[in-house]
Amino acid sequence: MILKNSFSYINQFFFFFRNKTRNFYLNSIIYNKKISKIESKNLEYKPSPGLIDCVIKYNKKKKKIEDFYLNSIWQNKNISKKDYEKLHNFFWLFTLDLKSSKKITQSIILNWINSNNKYNSKNWEIDIVSKRIIAWISNSKLTYEDSSIDYKKKFNDIIQKQTNHLINEIERSENFDDKIIGCACIILVGLSYQNNSKYLEFGLSLLKKIIKYSLDMDGFPKSRNIRQLNFYYKYFILIREWMKDSHSDIPEYIDEAIYNLGNAYTLIWQSLKQSILFNGNHEVNNNDFDNYLSKFGYKFKNDSREVGGYSIQKNKKIALIMDVGSSPEKKFSKDYQSGALSFEIISNGKKIICNSGYFQNYKHKLNELSKSTATHSTLIIANNSSCKLTKVGNKSSVIEKGLKILNKSSVFENNYWNIVASHNGYLKKYGIIHERKIEFFPENNKFIGTDTLIKKKNYKSKNFEIRFHLQPTSKIMKTQDNKSIFIEVDNEGWKFTCNNNEINLETGLYFGKKSSYAENKNIFISSMTQNENQTIKWEINKIS
Repeated sequence: MILKNSFSYINQFFFFFRNKTRNFYLNSIIYNKKISKIESKNLEYKPSPGLIDCVIKYNKKKKKIEDFYLNSIWQNKNISKKDYEKLHNFFWLFTLDLKSSKKITQSIILNWINSNNKYNSKNWEIDIVSKRIIAWISNSKLTYEDSSIDYKKKFNDIIQKQTNHLINEIERSENFDDKIIGCACIILVGLSYQNNSKYLEFGLSLLKKIIKYSLDMDGFPKSRNIRQLNFYYKYFILIREWMKDSHSDIPEYIDEAIYNLGNAYTLIWQSLKQSILFNGNHEVNNNDFDNYLSKFGYKFKNDSREVGGYSIQKNKKIALIMDVGSSPEKKFSKDYQSGALSFEIISNGKKIICNSGYFQNYKHKLNELSKSTATHSTLIIANNSSCKLTKVGNKSSVIEKGLKILNKSSVFENNYWNIVASHNGYLKKYGIIHERKIEFFPENNKFIGTDTLIKKKNYKSKNFEIRFHLQPTSKIMKTQDNKSIFIEVDNEGWKFTCNNNEINLETGLYFGKKSSYAENKNIFISSMTQNENQTIKWEINKIS
């Protein structure tokens, strides 16, 4: 333990020293000269403004630049970090209408250039720089057209200088979302300044590396993160549309990645029209993005019933979704939640059983809580999660010890569905393999669940709980014999029963809405593990 702590302190000192040295270099005259080596080029390709709609929130009511009162805002020090970043990434330009004053818009940008011409750690971070460049080029009707020769030169120079900085720093970033945004930005600059091929070549080469490194053989993010799936899909489509709009050749690997991501998105979102709460996901509304996909002709048909480790079975009224995937590698696990074999049931667009969702702010203690197995509709032993997570400094926790899915199968027929899977997350510590089988009988609207605790070597007797989380809006009532619980969701009634075990209710927290929480209820079955294989059966029947 002493040796381990010593290595930890040494590593912390090494990273601290390295970061300090790096920061000193980035702020030096030498680095400023390096990224200031630019060619005298003019903005040639100006993307159609509507192409960016896939990655920004739709804003029906446009504003005028005159409404922002931004004349001296760059000197405003009384501003939160979040608002500061939003201000400096210039994505607020997308809220302006084309009747806004070009003169005022360009004056604001010129003021920014004069005040921020050199690297600044606060507003030259990869995501901020990338969004700023994308916003400036995408809004060229306001930011560039009808400007003076001197302004255009400063504009073109700072675009290329910031892009040189991105090229220099982007591969050092550990954040894949930042890499995607930065990569898209570099490609856009390469398309916009068409005689300078180095930007386009670098951006496309980096994109190819990102695909190979972060997507699995089926083109699904190795993190198994559904938010990341949506994020990748949007930016890959944006890159493709820019290339198409600029009459550039589109590499096959971009089309292949979009095909794979599109198939996964079709099954996970478009077939359900619900946000399933597994592994870092929370509630979103993708209807605007769906309209974008339809407008630009992106339509995929996915007849499979599993993608990314999620088994999805559905008809027109009912959907059953279960996590049947192994945990991701440590380097892809910062948003992973230990919910192996957890499931959700959707009936007529409403969730009957769900997981608790994800609290995204990793600096908050609720982030760690939302990653625990207890916040999922699955088995937990001795209040320990099925995966062991460890905190890395002030960053998000990652997997120290993961789990493997040992077997899985499914059946989908008109009158009978089932999903069966098992995992080894409790094997080493408690000598138990958890196997779950969920059956559905469409004619009777009945689910039958069987959780089996399979005893192996090194078995240890411990308490266990099987939880079933409910939406905050669900109404519930328990019978006096503790054998049944009635669930009402929007006037639709369901009955949960477990004849051989006592069931109880507990208040918990629901993290389905981004960066917030609310109280919810969960049903739980509790007992002790036994020195033999155990089978716990439960049923969920529709009653009205």
